[in-house]
Amino acid sequence: MTASSSLSKGANLPVGASAVRAELGWAEGAGGPVADASALLLTSAGRVRDDGDFVFYNQPRHASGTVRHLGKHSAAGVTTDTVEVDLHALESVVERVLICASADGGTFGQMSGLTLRLLDAVTQAELARFDMAATTETAFIGGELYLRGGQWKFRAVGQGYDSGLAGLATDFGITVDDAPVGSGAAGADRAAGTAGAPVTPASSVAAAAPVAPATPPAPAAPPGPRLIKGEDQLPVDMRKRLSLRKEQVAVSLRKHGAEGVTARVILVLDASGSMSFLYSKGIVADVVERMAAVAAQLDDDGEMQAWTFASNPARLADLTIGELPDWLRLHVRVGEVGLFYRPGKRKKGLRDDQVDMRSVGIQNEEQKVIAQVRAYVRENPTAAPTLVLFFSDGGVYRNEEIERELRDAVEEPIFWQFVGLGRSNYGVLERFDTLPGRRVDNVGFFAVDDISTVPDPELYDRLLSEFPDWMAAARQAGIL
Repeated sequence: MTASSSLSKGANLPVGASAVRAELGWAEGAGGPVADASALLLTSAGRVRDDGDFVFYNQPRHASGTVRHLGKHSAAGVTTDTVEVDLHALESVVERVLICASADGGTFGQMSGLTLRLLDAVTQAELARFDMAATTETAFIGGELYLRGGQWKFRAVGQGYDSGLAGLATDFGITVDDAPVGSGAAGADRAAGTAGAPVTPASSVAAAAPVAPATPPAPAAPPGPRLIKGEDQLPVDMRKRLSLRKEQVAVSLRKHGAEGVTARVILVLDASGSMSFLYSKGIVADVVERMAAVAAQLDDDGEMQAWTFASNPARLADLTIGELPDWLRLHVRVGEVGLFYRPGKRKKGLRDDQVDMRSVGIQNEEQKVIAQVRAYVRENPTAAPTLVLFFSDGGVYRNEEIERELRDAVEEPIFWQFVGLGRSNYGVLERFDTLPGRRVDNVGFFAVDDISTVPDPELYDRLLSEFPDWMAAARQAGIL
């Protein structure tokens, strides 16, 4: 029998069972909200093929029979809602199954003991357990089953949406019916007055109760993407990508109740030896371009400070939008990290504003760059908070030093969003969401096996899901 694993946010594990049950559980409470579990079947494009790929209580069985909503069960003060997935029988075009949930009658923050358990559907043995934390969210991606190299795996996601199931489902191609703003998130047959907006797949309209004929007020148009100085100087294709990505960042901020927010954005890039493949394949350059859209939308001047690190940290030239192509060419470089170099002797041919990557080394010393970024923020105060986007492929081993730096940074106007770029050891970064003794949670973390396959809307939602909650908590604590 395989032992159960308690997963932190972003952690993953292989799934050996041929069929699994994803069981969403919470403690019963008088008059409190309840949750509805659901599943989305996604192709390699990260979207459903049609509304039939949404399995929920009004459409409890996928046409292929491989995914089923089993319904709720209560025992010993705990309510569960379960989805079953036959992994070995899934259609070959289905590469991911998202395990989702919506809150009916309130928010997930009003529920206690919110847990997602993965069970072997045959033996009922617990394979994994993910204890989730929530505040104002009305919809969640609890976890995902995904196919990688012929092996099914499970990842604890824990990504919340303040916009209800409608906000979540539309990201993946589900048709969302118009309905009164106050209607229940779980579906059109829920009573009005609960959180979120109804989502009804076109294939199940006949099964759902009709929505009361009412004309909802037109929603306010979201603020458009900010126009950034130098944007018109970019190559046409890059300019089009940036414009679309800024829109997607704005949508993600609105979903999480943070539209119109401004922040200083700082980028940190791992340059340790194990990252060489990601640099040589252009994956790091692509990450930088995608993060430039975050800075363009959040930062007043669209400028982003940047650091690289391995054994030693080094500050890179500031990234301005109009100079993005040259910045990628000059500062996201490949093959200049060497085991042996002569200290104090600079590599020939480098410009004054370029970092000699040989002096950066190859080991992982995250605490050093964290300390440098903290010092920069202290020495260059702004009215806006700072969002640090920190990319690493793992190999974390300075756990005590990293924890000390990030605990000391709790009282500073900085939110640290770590992104894991692979299947490595992220040490204390994976555990920070549950570490006690901090006035506010100033650290977010998630990991992906291949960031190049994650669609922009999903990536931005994951990047920005915890930042607004931190800002609210930091203001209440007097940090901001």
